[in-house]
Amino acid sequence: MATKSEKAVDFSYFGGAESLDEGRSPRRTEVPQPTAEDDGKSHPGPPQDPSDFLWLMTEEPHRTRRMAIMKAHPEVTKLMGHEPLTKWVVFGVVSLQLGLAYLLRNTHPLSPLFLLTAYAIGGTANHNLFLAIHEITHNLAFRSVKANKALAVFANLPIGIPYSAAFKRYHIEHHKFLGEDGIDTDLPTQFELICLNNVLGKVFFATFQILFYALRPGFVRTQAFTQWHFFNLITQLVFDYVLVTTCGKNPLIYLLMSSFFAGSLHPLAGHFIAEHYVWDGLQQETYSYYGPLNVFAYNVGYHNEHHDFPSVAWTRLPALRALAPEFYDTIPSHPSWPMVIVNFIRDPEVGIFARIKRKPKDRGGVDDGQTTPPSDCQ
Repeated sequence: MATKSEKAVDFSYFGGAESLDEGRSPRRTEVPQPTAEDDGKSHPGPPQDPSDFLWLMTEEPHRTRRMAIMKAHPEVTKLMGHEPLTKWVVFGVVSLQLGLAYLLRNTHPLSPLFLLTAYAIGGTANHNLFLAIHEITHNLAFRSVKANKALAVFANLPIGIPYSAAFKRYHIEHHKFLGEDGIDTDLPTQFELICLNNVLGKVFFATFQILFYALRPGFVRTQAFTQWHFFNLITQLVFDYVLVTTCGKNPLIYLLMSSFFAGSLHPLAGHFIAEHYVWDGLQQETYSYYGPLNVFAYNVGYHNEHHDFPSVAWTRLPALRALAPEFYDTIPSHPSWPMVIVNFIRDPEVGIFARIKRKPKDRGGVDDGQTTPPSDCQ
């Protein structure tokens, strides 16, 4: 018997299939508490057209859900605010990376020990620092905005390339203008869609994700160079110079290699794809992951929760979900970050095209190719 969602579908468009599941890949997402509308096993919608992005005219979902949760659970405001533990985790991971870089100063960069350490420990540590900077970007390490910016620059040091100042403004725009073409630089470009919309293209994209996230914003949307960009740049260059002149080039190679692995075919890097790519015929913009890898990733897997309440620090995101299970436990989520990468590559129903886009709104000062005024990105 056809499900409720299938009754409105004309299956003649899909080669005479008798259900939304016939001839398709297995469902990749799960639903913690299945409902009549979504049992968590069958596909809730037809496959997406792979020749273009999924263009919608609806508002992004997070503002509406945030207002509903605040109405149903006004005590949610008690979860908001900075987390003092963050700075100590940052200091510990930075110390770990600098210690390993020093210990490997006389080890050849292509030796098994060097490569394995850079992938398994360095990749995990630097990915943790990527997400520390993400957390700090929301001013969740200190009450002071300047203290948060300074800590982000410090967390940036083992990554080897200055980016924390630029990331802040791009990421705040990602939250404010989620899915808006030309403003949200997390979205793949038309060029990426044309060139990478096949299995080999997806392998290339997943392997070099870090380069896409680093380079795409500069092509899509320029950013004014501020004193914090300058401070970030000079601090990083001085650090790299001192490291090379005192310990040789190998420690810097280790740190850069760690950053590359962190954003490549690494278990934690699955969150880049898991967060906003569309799966299983859903028209769902954001997906959470509640598995054990969140321990290394500042609970960034709680991504619906994070987008709903960016002012709730990482240590309290599980409490947010527990506070409002009627809102979160019926939303499809991912069971595994590593399998997200595998399924992204091998599944023809997901690819570069599987992102929701919207036409940018005319806001008088925030347009395609123009950065948000600095006052919006403190």
